[in-house]
Parts: sequence; structure tokens; C-alpha cells
Amino acid sequence: MESTKYVVIFILILTAAVAVSLTGLREATKEQSATNEDIFNKRAILTAVQDYLPNGQKVADLTDEQVLELFAQMNQPVVDMEGNIIEGVKAESIDMAKERKKPEDERRLPVYVYEQDGQKFYILSVRGNGLWDEIWGSVALKSDLNTIAGATFDHKGETPGLGAEIKDNPAFSEQFEGKEIYEESGDYVSIKVRKGGARDPKHEVDGISGATVTADGVSEMLYRGLKYYQPYIDKVKQQSFLLN
Repeated sequence: MESTKYVVIFILILTAAVAVSLTGLREATKEQSATNEDIFNKRAILTAVQDYLPNGQKVADLTDEQVLELFAQMNQPVVDMEGNIIEGVKAESIDMAKERKKPEDERRLPVYVYEQDGQKFYILSVRGNGLWDEIWGSVALKSDLNTIAGATFDHKGETPGLGAEIKDNPAFSEQFEGKEIYEESGDYVSIKVRKGGARDPKHEVDGISGATVTADGVSEMLYRGLKYYQPYIDKVKQQSFLLN
């Protein structure tokens, strides 16, 4: 009995020591982990304009310092659901997962305005639901605020080889380049991910074989998410028209 008592005490002491060590390690690395996550997210956003990076670079080739420098050069407005710019807030401070939990009329939307070689791109953030959990993405519009310059997608728990292809297969996101979110009439239509193959060359892309729910989720996310930005887009277009 005495030996059992000592064993139990030893285990308790060892468990407590391990718990304290792990807590200390977590606290010691918390700041670095936050920095790494921030840069990871910034790289994902930049992927939407990867074809327009300086000197033909790819996002994977950029150092962390270069990523941060590019973001420091961007105009990063945050807009409300009526398209008004919210002063004193930068786009990179917005957590879309948290915003999505708010009532729609209270949400804030990040905009990343990237400029390169005289061209201006508006990177917009969208978030929705896949088959198993949340999906999200960044869509870069050219200066006409209609033509897609690039797009990137990610997910929390889609099936590898199926729904996860929205992130893992570059060919999926590459389809969005050159697509348009408005009809020639000016009506908003977004981009549809169509099962069985795109039929409309301007407003549709091919779906993912065996991942219908995820594909439908991307379509819904894009339609709803980009529509949130319509008041802002209208204001930018109006301002551009007045300047010209």
C-alpha cells in the first residue's frame, strides 16, 4: 500500500510538472505563433494577385519580410454593409470568422487594394460553408471591379481528393481568372461552379468531380460574399466616374 501511495504521488507530481512545462512553452511561443499565422494568412491573400507580383515572383518565393512590406504598401480600407469606409480600422485586423457570426447589417468587410505597374486590384474576402465545415477565399478584381484577376480558396475540413481540391488543386482556382461577376447589362451574377462542366465562359467554372456539396458551397459563398461588397463597388465606380 505504501509503495502504491508513492507511485500515485510521483505520477501526480510528474503530471503537474509536464502541465506547467507545456503551459510555459505555449506562452513562450504564443507571440511567434501569432506572427506565423498572420504571415500565412497574408500569403494566402497575396496568392489572389500572384500573377501580378513584382519581378514575376511567386508567393512561395517571397520572404516573410517581403510579404509584410507588400501589405504595408497596400491601402486597406474596411467597409460597412452600406459600402462606407470605417475610419481607423485596417483590413488585416478583420477576422472574417468572427464577422460572420454577427448580424449581417453589423458586419465589417476587409478590402486590400494592391497596385503594381500602374494597375489596381481589389482583393475581397468571402466565407461560407463546405460539406463538413467552413470554407473561405480571396477574390481579386481588376480595376474595372468586374473581371477576376485571381482567386484563392481554403477550408477547415473538406475531404482530401474531393472538396479539399478547392485548395490543393491550383487548376481549380486558376479557372476563375478572367471571369466576370457582372453581365454586360450590369446585372450582378457572380461566378457559378457548375457540376458537369462550365457552360457560360464568362460566369462559370468547372465543378469538382465527386464534391458537389463543396462546389455548391463555393458558388453560394461567392454569390453572397461578393454581393456584400456591391455598395462599396458602386461607390468606387461612381467616384472613378466623377474623377474622369
